[in-house]
Amino acid sequence: MNVPNLLTFSRIPIMFGILILLYAPFSGATTVALVLFIIGAITDWADGYFARKQGLISDFGKLMDALTDKVFIVGTFIILLVQGVLPTWTLTLLLLILSREFLITGLRLVAATSGVVLAAEKSGKYKTALQIVAATMLLLSIAIEKDFPILLPYLGGEFLRSCGVVFFCMSTLLTISSGTQYLIKYWSIFTGQNQDK
Repeated sequence: MNVPNLLTFSRIPIMFGILILLYAPFSGATTVALVLFIIGAITDWADGYFARKQGLISDFGKLMDALTDKVFIVGTFIILLVQGVLPTWTLTLLLLILSREFLITGLRLVAATSGVVLAAEKSGKYKTALQIVAATMLLLSIAIEKDFPILLPYLGGEFLRSCGVVFFCMSTLLTISSGTQYLIKYWSIFTGQNQDK
């Protein structure tokens, strides 16, 4: 267990920390949850940086990095949906994201059994960036409403929430698009055609 892998796996307890803080009764808990999310998002960059710098890039690290990213981001959106920050109609979009992530993770696992490691595509990285922006805006909106109701106007929180929902919708479209491209590109691995080459 090296530093890059520790950073990768840290996103799971960070996600549960966000969940606990959003239900915590004390003032400032939501702001701490926002900071914790930002730290989790930074680890997504930091684990790859340290892996390259220390020469610790591995197939295990690539697979786990992609998997923990999905658990961290999707888990955060589920928390926000349950909290009522995301409107109920976004459940359909969230299920589409989950379906895409399960399919791509399955594809990666099938490829791994054949000794092939599928690296993240650029479109997938853009999708993750949009998701992080959306979650940050949504968490910031409730931090403003709960922790800074006097300093910052309520309308500011509502505006940020609306922007967060828009970014969430945009990230869903990119999620479906990138997932479709990924499946088309690596379909031969699913069908086993690559084994004949």
